[in-house]
Amino acid sequence: MITSRDNEKLKLVRKLHERRWRDKLGLFFVEGEDAVAAATAEPVELLVAGENVGAELLAEVGTAAHPARVIAVYRREDLPAADARPVMLALFGVADPGNVGTLVRAADGFGAAVALSAGCADPTGPKALRASAGSIWRVPLIPLLPGDHVNVLTREHGNRVALVAHGGEPLAEVDLKGEVVFLLGAERTGLPAEVERDVEARIPIEGAESLNVATAGSIALYEWRRQNPPQ
Repeated sequence: MITSRDNEKLKLVRKLHERRWRDKLGLFFVEGEDAVAAATAEPVELLVAGENVGAELLAEVGTAAHPARVIAVYRREDLPAADARPVMLALFGVADPGNVGTLVRAADGFGAAVALSAGCADPTGPKALRASAGSIWRVPLIPLLPGDHVNVLTREHGNRVALVAHGGEPLAEVDLKGEVVFLLGAERTGLPAEVERDVEARIPIEGAESLNVATAGSIALYEWRRQNPPQ
């Protein structure tokens, strides 16, 4: 039974609160019985309140509003490898972890992959993981390096559709049949001008100036599925 705050396993979880340590160690942690049950890999460490660690000590290293009974540490390398998906969300500078996690969950619902540029929130951070609700284990995550808007998101990956708040064609009027890459930028700055695209599309709305990026991405995936019904 772990009874000291200085225990190495608890120290590890504290370190993994920070992205630099997740990047350095290639590890991340999830909180809660449902989150652990959703995992498709064996944990590096498994901490269970009342079994191998004191409940108060486990609560101290957690991030959830209500202390989790279970915290598990996993390897990033055990997450899904990149594979061919007919639709992809490519995120550029989407820094809010809740939005990134929600988009991962939406991607899971529609069979999409997610590509992330520098400046995006870490999808294995605690807030993003809570928003993704276990979908992190079923969605390929693809890092986008500088220049990849040319080298990776080429036409061979499908029609490149940039979602914009103003201008562009109404999304429902854009031909989304077949393979598609949806390009999404940060809410304030939008999609970088240098990101190549084949068409710009907007989601017609009334009242609000624009949609939350996670909402826009989810609607785009729904429209893609509408035009590409399961066989």
